[in-house]
Amino acid sequence: MTITSTSPPKTVTTRLLILSDTHTIPPFASTDTSHAYRQPLPRADILLHAGDLTMSGYLSEYARMISFLAAAPAELKLVIAGNHDVTLDAEYYQKGWRHRRGGEEDVADAKKMWTGEAARAAGIVYLEEGIRTFRLRNGARFTIYTSPYQPEFFNWAFNYPHDQDRFNPPFPHHPSPHPPAPNPIPSFPAIDLLMTHGPPRNILDQTSNATHAGCPHLLRAASRARPRLHCFGHIHEGWGAERVRWEERGEGEAGFADGEWRVKEAVSVGVDRAEMLEERAACVDLSEEGGEGLEWGRETLFVNASVLTRRYKPENAPWRVDLELPFVGEAEGEGEGDVEIGLGGAVEEGEAGRERGT
Repeated sequence: MTITSTSPPKTVTTRLLILSDTHTIPPFASTDTSHAYRQPLPRADILLHAGDLTMSGYLSEYARMISFLAAAPAELKLVIAGNHDVTLDAEYYQKGWRHRRGGEEDVADAKKMWTGEAARAAGIVYLEEGIRTFRLRNGARFTIYTSPYQPEFFNWAFNYPHDQDRFNPPFPHHPSPHPPAPNPIPSFPAIDLLMTHGPPRNILDQTSNATHAGCPHLLRAASRARPRLHCFGHIHEGWGAERVRWEERGEGEAGFADGEWRVKEAVSVGVDRAEMLEERAACVDLSEEGGEGLEWGRETLFVNASVLTRRYKPENAPWRVDLELPFVGEAEGEGEGDVEIGLGGAVEEGEAGRERGT
C-alpha cells in the first residue's frame, strides 16, 4: 500500500476502512462467515467512524467502543460523534436529555475518555467540527473536514434546524434567520476527505418511507469542496456507495455561489457478496494501480457506512476503500505543534500545517 503515482502531484495508495452507526454492537465472531461485520476488522492505514458509536452515550458504552477500536489493525483511527452519542454534545445533554435513564453521566468524563492518553496511544483521534491534517507512515499527508451535526431529527444530539445552513459561507440567494456557519466547509482544493454523521441530500439518504433525509446545504458544500471521499451514516437504510462526477456550473448561474458545481452523474458501486464475506468488508479499489483512480476535483466517492440496518441488526458490511492521497514522503521530524499519535504511528500536524495552499 505504498505505490506512488508517476504523474504530479505525487500520490500514494492508502487503504481506508469506514464504519458508522455501530451503536455499541461488536462484530460477530471470526467463525461466523455468514456476516461480513466480524472479527477481526480488515487491516487499513486509516479507520474512519462516522458517528453513532453508541446507543445512548453511556460511559460504559464508550469504554466498550474504545476497546473495540483500539484492537482494530489501523495506524490512525478518526472518530466523530453522532446523534445517539448524547453525552458528547454537552450543551444538549445538560439542557435535559429526554431519554435520560439509569442516572446522569458526566459529560466532561465522556469527552476525556475519547481525548485522553489511552485513546491517543491506540491511534484513536476524536474529532469535532472543523479541519485537521495528518501524516501517515506511508508518506501520505491529507486534510479532513469533520462534523457530527445533522438536520433536526427527533430531538437528538448534534441537531440543527432544517433551514439552517451549517456548512457554507453566507450567500444572498440563501437568506437565513440563523447565524452564519461557525465552521464552513472550505472550497476545493482545501480538503481530501469529508466525514459527517449525516448524508447530503439525494445521495444515499433515502429512508424506508422513500423520503430523502439528507441536508441540501451539505450537498452544496460538498460540491464546492469536491473531496476525494465523503463518508457518513445516520440513515441506516442508505448503506452503499456512489461514485459522483461533478459538472461545473455556468459563470454567475443564478442561485448558486461561486465554486458550487452540480452532480453530473452518480453511479452506484456494485458489491460482490462472496468477496464481501471473504474480505469482511465491501471493497472499492480506486487506486491508480487498480485502474479506477478518481479524478480529484471532478469526482467524489460517497459512502454510507451504516453497519446496522433500519431494525438495528449488524447486517451491513464496513467499507474498505483503496484511494490515492497526496504523497509528501516520510517526515524527518515533527514540526512545531505536531503531535505523534499511537506508538510510532501517524502524526497530526500543528496549526501551522492545517492550511493548505492552492
